[in-house]
Amino acid sequence: MNDCASLKDLDLLRLLQQSDPTAFQELYNRYWSKLYYLAHKRLKSSVAAEEIVQNVFLTIWRKRTTLRIEDPAAYLAAATRYAVYHYLAAEKRRAENEGVAGRRSPGVVAGEMLIDDKQLLEIVRQQANELPEKCRLVFIYNKLEDQTLPDVAQRLNISVKTAEAHLTKALRLIRSRLKDSALFLFF
Repeated sequence: MNDCASLKDLDLLRLLQQSDPTAFQELYNRYWSKLYYLAHKRLKSSVAAEEIVQNVFLTIWRKRTTLRIEDPAAYLAAATRYAVYHYLAAEKRRAENEGVAGRRSPGVVAGEMLIDDKQLLEIVRQQANELPEKCRLVFIYNKLEDQTLPDVAQRLNISVKTAEAHLTKALRLIRSRLKDSALFLFF
């Protein structure tokens, strides 16, 4: 068993990549309260903040062998902020869906009006397949396969700025097409 308390963060990450549970525990102990504070400050909910921080650490453990982190404090803070934003967006969608369901006639079931997640994902995939080649690849790797833009850029042998430009173009085209098809679906 390693004495990880005296190690620097980057040393902990190296041990973590080798699946050392004590390194993970030390990283968790060092950053849990800071990340909890970040999440709680924005959410004002201890339950949601705890869940988000737990999920951040769970993701770190699951991806431990493939993560390439240069600044653990910044990475963990950014991951927590992103998870908070994702949580808030999901809560907003849920509230909007409940509002839509409440305004329907009593005989209509909420699920009948909403597109199933799998159907929506399939629609997005179909829209992505119609994009120009590089835009399509950047979009699929980044948004559907959850790869970072620097990883996507390296994989496609392009600069990160070029990958960002392709992603921006892809998102603009897909949003535009989905908006048009959503109007078709509801009318």
